[in-house]
Amino acid sequence: MTKVGIITINDYNNYGNRLQNYATQEIINSLGCDAETVVNNPLVKKSIFERIKNKSFKHLIAMGFKKIRRKVYRTKTEPKIEYLKKLRYNSFIEFTKENIKETDFEISPSNIPVNLHEKYDMFVVGSDQVWNPNFRQGSPIDFLTFAPKEKRVAFSASFGVSQLSDVFIDQYKKWLKDMPHISVREDAGAKLIKQLIGREVPVLVDPTLVLTKEKWLEIAKPAKSKPHQPYLLTYFLGDVSKERIDWINRISSANNLSIINLLDTSNEDYYTANPSQFLDYLNNCSIFCTDSFHGVVFSILFEKPFIVFDRVSETQLMTSRIDTILSKFNFNSRRWENIINEDDYFNIDFSHVAPILEVERNKALTYLKNALNLKDDD
Repeated sequence: MTKVGIITINDYNNYGNRLQNYATQEIINSLGCDAETVVNNPLVKKSIFERIKNKSFKHLIAMGFKKIRRKVYRTKTEPKIEYLKKLRYNSFIEFTKENIKETDFEISPSNIPVNLHEKYDMFVVGSDQVWNPNFRQGSPIDFLTFAPKEKRVAFSASFGVSQLSDVFIDQYKKWLKDMPHISVREDAGAKLIKQLIGREVPVLVDPTLVLTKEKWLEIAKPAKSKPHQPYLLTYFLGDVSKERIDWINRISSANNLSIINLLDTSNEDYYTANPSQFLDYLNNCSIFCTDSFHGVVFSILFEKPFIVFDRVSETQLMTSRIDTILSKFNFNSRRWENIINEDDYFNIDFSHVAPILEVERNKALTYLKNALNLKDDD
């Protein structure tokens, strides 16, 4: 049996991350392999001396005051938030232990076991935003540089951005050239690969879309405090303007729907819902409002009316992910700014989705089977 090490972001706070990790594992296992996620930290650990050696005295003083102010602020105003974050983290850890096979060790660029490449027949990096330099700082781990070239496979990897800073370009070029099998998740990612190393690479769907609705509901668990009456579900990772809040309240009131906000820190059950409960909340809602890529993914899989908003964030725009999935499934009409008629909020036609999913699933499985060098009888 081919043993496969998965390299992905280990984020025990994000629904999409946990669910794509689970999906990648299940897809690889469905091909007759034994998949295990290699827990990793993409950053190089630096000593205090290394972190401050090029800082001016003025800068160090400013850093010190900033750290003290942050600590005082948290002590005075955020004890409850910190408590909730810990509960949420624990609930995600519990989900991971139940559903994802992980290593009992962690690697980092400066701490990789010398025999790691011997423990696995192949390595798969993906999906999620593993090549987003804003999150991963251009880590060599995400390009599998610790493994022999023939063992490196990128599966539906995402840059999360449409452009790369010049700082990362030379390293990305070198690492990508040494990877024999590359597939990406977004059209923008395929263009970046073409620009960087001149190769045409396939654009595959996110691994979560390869699993069926029935498969997902096998790991769904009844959500705490789920109302008995119809409800509107929200999940926003970016800021939410007053205009959007007013709009959501108006739709809720007009349709007699209660509102569940999954990041509502005033409700412990909502805020600490784990990925299994997230699936249950979404599968039973009347309509879903979100700026989350995976929010859109599961709305499509569960055939739930959804409205997608642009992410409002101080960080670099990450709209390429949602652009690609809305385009692939012909759902650009579900952008908030594109819905003019109120009758269309709840009216959505999913009849064209199944044929697209069938094609995309076959494409993803065929790619992976070839990249992992699996025979029909494996």
